[in-house]
Amino acid sequence: MSLHLQPMPIAMGSGDTESHLVFADGFLVAVLVRLSDDHEDEADMWFLEAGFGRVDDQSQPKFADLDEAQEWLQRRLDGG
Repeated sequence: MSLHLQPMPIAMGSGDTESHLVFADGFLVAVLVRLSDDHEDEADMWFLEAGFGRVDDQSQPKFADLDEAQEWLQRRLDGG
């Protein structure tokens, strides 16, 4: 499955405004949000704001960068 990330500003009501919609084979599978400086030690990490289907994860994982997030998403979509 091929992932496509589309940058999209998001209205979170906080400093977290940078996000990416993540598509796999044309389907929206996730929304990733970059954490702002408001999050101190976690600033600049990427957060799974929403996941759909196999990517749904109630633990709401955080990732050091977009590459790590994409690898995690790909594993989930591949059934891992």
